[in-house]
Amino acid sequence: MTATAGHKDIFERRESEARSYCRGMSALFTSASGSVMTDKDGTEYIDFLAGCSSLNYGHNDPDMKTALVEHITSDGIAHGLDLHTDTKGKFLSAFEDHILKPRDMDHRVMFMGPTGANAVEAAMKLARKVTGRTNVIAFTNGFHGVTMGALAATGNAYHRGGAGMALNGVTRMPYDGYMGGSVDTADLLDSMLNDKSSGMDAPAAIILETIQGEGGLNAASQAWVERVGRLAKEHGALLIIDDIQAGCGRSGRFFSFEGWDVKPDIVTMAKSLSGFGLPMAMMLIKPEHDIFGPAEHNGTFRGNTHAFVTARVAIEKFWADDSFAKELAEKATLIETKLGELADMVDGSRMKGRGLMRGVDVGSGELAEAICARAFEKGLIIETSGPEDEVVKVLAPLTTPVETFEKGFAILLEAATEILPKTNKIAAE
Repeated sequence: MTATAGHKDIFERRESEARSYCRGMSALFTSASGSVMTDKDGTEYIDFLAGCSSLNYGHNDPDMKTALVEHITSDGIAHGLDLHTDTKGKFLSAFEDHILKPRDMDHRVMFMGPTGANAVEAAMKLARKVTGRTNVIAFTNGFHGVTMGALAATGNAYHRGGAGMALNGVTRMPYDGYMGGSVDTADLLDSMLNDKSSGMDAPAAIILETIQGEGGLNAASQAWVERVGRLAKEHGALLIIDDIQAGCGRSGRFFSFEGWDVKPDIVTMAKSLSGFGLPMAMMLIKPEHDIFGPAEHNGTFRGNTHAFVTARVAIEKFWADDSFAKELAEKATLIETKLGELADMVDGSRMKGRGLMRGVDVGSGELAEAICARAFEKGLIIETSGPEDEVVKVLAPLTTPVETFEKGFAILLEAATEILPKTNKIAAE
């Protein structure tokens, strides 16, 4: 029997067991617009996942869609390797004019394979080439991808267990707050780097997320990130900021480190970079570190030509001035207020994250998953994160209207209200 949109058994029969999100959200989706996804029966779901922050500007933005359709129907370049194309030139010009120059950044732009892990692999490889060192310092609960180099820097034991071989070349250090509020983990890093008997090899790079997405929405303080940046410079290491999930406005600003006294040598970007959900990744490199030879690090899909079209529109539409950032600040306040109501419902819970990358640690993965599952049944797509999936995580499109945010949070709170008495009863028994 030929599979159709009405038959979900094809996924069970043919798709790998590696599939994940669909296990908890079994609907068969057929269309999406803005912050709403629709299944084959016409049921609408408010999207608080946004492709794990790959759809910061929502589903099928009309301006990006129009530009992409016009490009395709006019026989625009579909695949160009790293050849010069008009679409790449327009994207680079927009990125230079509206992103780099206003932030006093002179970084070069390098394209590689289209995923975040590809960007991390390239960044670590370049840092080692620049410094002649091999060790990379990464942090607890960090998530940088699941290809072998990126996986070495990733902390999650489940994902690391899939490697099938040793993961080398990385020294793990405690992230900000990992050892409690009374311990400044930057002090420990400082001591280790300065002690010739610490056993820590001189690092090629220090890689970090300013907000750890998959690690449980741990948000580093400005002071901690700035100090780590100074330590990297003092010890001849490159500072790599992984802005794959926290970038493109998710923190409330285009970069998650904006306004801070930190100047990363390399910034990795992907996810919402294309603006439209198209695969696209790149890294920003300080000019003095741009030392890869021609094709020394390459990839057939280094630079998605269709993504250049939509990414350019996204930059010009949302980042040509500060109006979008002001709108995000208002929405961040709304998210914090609504999640505060959820936190008040669960004893011992706590708010986590920053900007529009927020969540609530409800204390257990079982409870968080139960709340999210009930929310999905009621029409809200929302997921968990953290070492034990204990954080109810909100990654709604940044363009979500206020009224849609309110509807989504109403569903979330209703779900929690229904789940908590059951959970408390089970615990009592």
